[in-house]
Amino acid sequence: MKQIRPRLPGVGLLLRSAVIPAVLLFGTGMHMVMFVPAVHMAVVGAAGALAATSAVSMSIVAARRNDGRAVWTGMAFSVIAMLLLIHGLATPGVILPANAVVQVAGALNLPVCGAILAASGLPILRRPRRVRLLLAVQLCVVAVLAVVGAVFSPDIAVVPDPSTAAANLIVVVGAIPLALLAWRAGRTYLLARRRSDLIVVEGIVWLIGALYGLINFTMTDAAWWAAHLLEVGGIGMVAIPVALDLRHAVASRPLVGDLRAGHLVEHEEAFLGGRVRALLVRLGEKDPSTEGHTRRVATLAVAIGEHLGLPEGRLRQLALGGLLHDVGKLSVPNEILNKPGRLTDEEFDEIRRHPSAGSELLAELGGFSPLVLDLVESHHERLDGNGYPNRRPAGELDLAVRILTVADVYDALTADRVYREARPAERALALLDEESGLAFDPDCVAALRSVVAPERPELVPAPATREPAPARGLPGPIFGEAAA
Repeated sequence: MKQIRPRLPGVGLLLRSAVIPAVLLFGTGMHMVMFVPAVHMAVVGAAGALAATSAVSMSIVAARRNDGRAVWTGMAFSVIAMLLLIHGLATPGVILPANAVVQVAGALNLPVCGAILAASGLPILRRPRRVRLLLAVQLCVVAVLAVVGAVFSPDIAVVPDPSTAAANLIVVVGAIPLALLAWRAGRTYLLARRRSDLIVVEGIVWLIGALYGLINFTMTDAAWWAAHLLEVGGIGMVAIPVALDLRHAVASRPLVGDLRAGHLVEHEEAFLGGRVRALLVRLGEKDPSTEGHTRRVATLAVAIGEHLGLPEGRLRQLALGGLLHDVGKLSVPNEILNKPGRLTDEEFDEIRRHPSAGSELLAELGGFSPLVLDLVESHHERLDGNGYPNRRPAGELDLAVRILTVADVYDALTADRVYREARPAERALALLDEESGLAFDPDCVAALRSVVAPERPELVPAPATREPAPARGLPGPIFGEAAA
């Protein structure tokens, strides 16, 4: 099995987000319009006020939390607010005569804001030591922009003519940091499936469209005014969700793009929903050790999935399946589930019913994908067909199922059980290696070793190549200990 290569998240998602900007810009095209200058000042002023409000709230939160990354986010919106203000006040015929400031400010605001926001994701800038110094720098930058725009307006050069090579170069250079933000936000949305993250994705795509319209059309073109609408809408779609995240003391995941699949497991209620949380609470009340086991297995499974390059949507489903894979044990009697000794054949048959019971429960609740149901029902299946409950052959086992199987067995072997103590990690990996290629997917076992190796340096060397061990079948040592 070949390793899955990482890919750009949700190309279709980004294309769908571009429909409205494309229709607005190319639908209006070169139609001529004439508005009084005060209209332009009002539209741009609304966008500047929105950006300024967001900037102030973000900066206040940043100072209270000593969060340097939030300061950079606030700085980005402060800069865009000031450039929009300059852009609006420089409207020819209102306060100033004909000038180039209106063009320069309009051309710079989105690229500069995008560059600052993109830089806020750099680890070195996430929590700097001097937040107040950053706030002072932010105020100085805003003040300098205001002075330059007001005092030196006659000396500011005009941006290149629309639709020229130089103008398109500005669009491309300015769109690069915005495209990076769209990529981060798209990956975050595909993992978290939060509507607010989707709004951020669409808002950034709108800003890219606005940048194109502001550079390639003039004040007498309808598309230039449409670009301003995209700009105002895009700023709001990005700023409001980010401000709400910061208000609730949560880092802005879509702009930074640092959401990992493991965070879905760690904060399941926020990212996976209240039903998942409720099921885990029920499982914890019945058997705390099983609830802890499911969390460890889910965390390990998504780490293996990331190592193998699973796309974001499948990582999300793997997190769901990992957390809920033992939910069928809610139907297992406590005296069997917590029995300290060896199970009888009848008791083991009862335990073996939990995968099907869990899948049936989730199907009755509704809203879970076929892959999640498959993960719950098939996490005890084996490549050699000796698993349960359906003894499915290897060709029918999805890669996510194979990953979950390996993570489940590893945790079962390395955790204390009521009937035995935990095995050392080295011994657990050795047992998995012995069954690699027969019961367990070799690539998944190798990925497991890579995932646990950073915390256990002695596990880094892979075992020497050898002929596969003969199939043990149920209930051999590894199956007997990890089957439940």
